[in-house]
Amino acid sequence: MSKLIIRKVAVLGAGVMGAQIAAHCANADVPVVLFDLPAKDGPPNRVVDRAIGGLTKLDPAPLAAAVRASHIDAANYDSDLERLRDCDLVIEAIAEKLEWKRDLYAKAAPYLRPDAIFASNTSGLSIATLAEGLPEALRSRFCGVHFFNPPRYMALVELIPAPATDPLMLDALEAWLVTRLGKSIVRAKDTPNFVANRVGVFSILAVMHHTTRLGLGFDEVDALTGPLIGRPKSATYRTADVVGLDTLAHVIDTMGETLPDDPWHGYFKQPDWLQALIAKGALGQKTRAGIYRKDGKKILVLDRKTGDYRPSRGDIVSEVATALQTLNTAEKFAWLGASGLPEAQFLWAIFRDLFHYCAVHLEEIADSARDIDLAMRWGFGWTRGPFETWQAAGWADVAKAIQMDIDAGRAMAKEPLPAWVFLRGSVHEAAGSYSARDNVLKARPTLPVYRRQLYPDALLGEAPADRGETLWENGDDASGVRLWTRPDVDARIGILSFKAKLHAIGDEVIDGMLEAIARAETDLDGVVLWHDAPFAVGANLQQVAEACKAGEFGLLDGKVAKFQQVSMAIRHAQVPVVAAVEGMALGGGCEFAMHAAHRVLALESYVGLVEAGVGLIPAGGGSKEFALQAHRRAQHAAGRDVFPFIQQSFQTIAMATVAKSALEAVQLGFAQPSDDVVMHARELLYVAIARARAMFEAGWRPPLVNRAVTVAGRNGIATCELMLVNMAEGGFISEHDYKVAKAAATALCGGEVESNAQVGEQWILDVERALFVELLKTEKTQQRIAHLLETGKPLRN
Repeated sequence: MSKLIIRKVAVLGAGVMGAQIAAHCANADVPVVLFDLPAKDGPPNRVVDRAIGGLTKLDPAPLAAAVRASHIDAANYDSDLERLRDCDLVIEAIAEKLEWKRDLYAKAAPYLRPDAIFASNTSGLSIATLAEGLPEALRSRFCGVHFFNPPRYMALVELIPAPATDPLMLDALEAWLVTRLGKSIVRAKDTPNFVANRVGVFSILAVMHHTTRLGLGFDEVDALTGPLIGRPKSATYRTADVVGLDTLAHVIDTMGETLPDDPWHGYFKQPDWLQALIAKGALGQKTRAGIYRKDGKKILVLDRKTGDYRPSRGDIVSEVATALQTLNTAEKFAWLGASGLPEAQFLWAIFRDLFHYCAVHLEEIADSARDIDLAMRWGFGWTRGPFETWQAAGWADVAKAIQMDIDAGRAMAKEPLPAWVFLRGSVHEAAGSYSARDNVLKARPTLPVYRRQLYPDALLGEAPADRGETLWENGDDASGVRLWTRPDVDARIGILSFKAKLHAIGDEVIDGMLEAIARAETDLDGVVLWHDAPFAVGANLQQVAEACKAGEFGLLDGKVAKFQQVSMAIRHAQVPVVAAVEGMALGGGCEFAMHAAHRVLALESYVGLVEAGVGLIPAGGGSKEFALQAHRRAQHAAGRDVFPFIQQSFQTIAMATVAKSALEAVQLGFAQPSDDVVMHARELLYVAIARARAMFEAGWRPPLVNRAVTVAGRNGIATCELMLVNMAEGGFISEHDYKVAKAAATALCGGEVESNAQVGEQWILDVERALFVELLKTEKTQQRIAHLLETGKPLRN
């Protein structure tokens, strides 16, 4: 087919999933028409209007910026189906009832354009069966497109063809979903619950079975099945509450109804305790009670034996926790298999039965082991998929142990492991991942869109990632920076990466940045500041704390001056410096990004100047940058008064506000409207290199240092202080909060100068640096720094 252009999307169904799919399309600058039934009374679109309004109240937020709700139009099936003619992609997202879906298809089909794509967001109904309810002419443009909840944050979309689906259309839709919506795609077979839910729900059922068998508490199991084994913090039973116990029950029932020949079919039923909770309306988070419920600040958990709630403990046998935290994967599994502790037996059993299930069903449900592993990573948030985990644990030894348990009747099913398991030593290798159906290793998809992902999510055992060509580096593997290129992409655009943990900015990074930028100016055409998330968590506070403890404030003043020198080197380098930002860019990391010639941000970028949280103010040029923004905006305002443009910046810095998306980063002034927002984080480096190349080819040149910045001065400081007085009197801020916030106001307003005075950029840098060092000398700021280092949490003192 020709190039796929999607100018407008329609979503049929304004429930939880439909509304949030619409929200994510709006995040991607795609206008949406959201449909549902007409209201029984009042305005006909009231159902959808209420759903759109609810998007701004949910946490986590489906909208990357609340204003994006304006890109979603409300419509209903009775009076507005004509609006489907304007839509290039129509996504059905109503309840999982075959007859309801078919009735809706009959209504909508006459209004679809001959070239429009029609897709169902079903989580498990047969795509072939759904397609049978469509006119013949539409079937080639129909497929399943299964988003995971919440659609903004969960990477996975399963793409499922119907028998007549046009393969070229499917390729084009995959490319659009990847780049435009930022999704990670698994092509699923049309089997019940597809890939991720088929494996994920079985994993939950195995956990439930072994919880009961070993008499463990729900909270104990959640403590075991969360981060300790590479799963999300919500673990198993908290996740069930978040998803909704009724939804979980429906998926379990679907497996029971549609998989009668599955060797594990006897386990595809709701446990008695789950049925009891649903019967009394305790459906989880949405009803404020489920497996867990809150009583004030206390978290209670259901006790299966009594049927009542008790305080949640989450106890773990320390020996089990120690083994999980200290042993390598192979050692862990050997220890779990040999241990007599119930918690260890539980963990071995849930992994054994998961591996067993995946091996038996690989040929049926997935094209290769890669699809199962990536589906579980992207759809359920697992650090490693089941086959990766098995391979890391020692493929042959674990396979023998599983078969021994099957033979002894200890496994959940009697089905033997497939013969291929014993013929292989791994499933992921440099040549590809194993396909049980074709008995070969299959390489990754080769669609052109994936050329944009220079570093796709790597699986254990695959060919190692291309590390590029190192031009220069300093420090060791845990400090300093590395300047390198990808000659296969662009040999003259350098990539500058931090090597420290969480990409903290310490002395080695500062020194390395200055040297690397100087080298880039003479040897390269541009520089991209990039590394995997987080972008940077700010200054190395441990080094700051040690200098404070030694009373070396003169040394600290010099360090801050050098930090500012790096920011200005980024801004005024003789080649464009592009910041490629993903994840957290806090404090100094935010300041470096603000000084770049251009920013390319992943949508999920969390950017902020958070120094107030440790009793400090931005002093790496962040205060200066906001003062410059106010100056520039004031030049186009009546009266050219800068203070109105300082107010938001003051509140942002004083409250240590962090943007919750790249779009919010633009709103708050951490990024600019001209910056690029990339929906798929794995495309970030590719786009940033292309942007740096384009800037160089366009004759980019650095801005001149501004020597005449109009600042708010004393009157601006006094006005900010009035706000602080009211907050202090109301008990909202402490005395030290007041001191820190006044310092922030002073830096933003250019220091104690006349209002509307003109000063140079260096003047403002000197002001913010002096205030920063003075705050470092205070006991309360030093206490805040020490507390954050010790606990990871801010201190209010």
